[in-house]
Amino acid sequence: QVHLVESGGGLVQAGGSLRLSCEASGGTFSRYVMGWFRQAPGKEREFVATISRSGSSTDYGDSVKGRFTISRDHAKNMLALQMNSLKPEDSAVYYCAARMPGITFMSDRSRDYTSWGQGTQVTVSS
Repeated sequence: QVHLVESGGGLVQAGGSLRLSCEASGGTFSRYVMGWFRQAPGKEREFVATISRSGSSTDYGDSVKGRFTISRDHAKNMLALQMNSLKPEDSAVYYCAARMPGITFMSDRSRDYTSWGQGTQVTVSS
């Protein structure tokens, strides 16, 4: 099972940018559909973005479209989330996740992902 470790979270002012990273180990990175989710206190886990195994296809939650960009680097076994024009409502713990190896289809459902990182906190001040 792939092991995932997020980094890059922090405190930023509204309108600013952050770049999250997720390092994958223990598996062949290119075999995994990957995703980013987030969870704010008292709220359900929310889909943010997903990317295909090759990186050629992506999908985003409606609340982040046009502001966030998901990408992957197979040489470094890294998943990234570039977040621009941040809003206070983007504040949450952000998690990277992987589907079972070999599965082709992307998904916006957290229950479809079987490996999760520990999360990284993002706080956007107004």
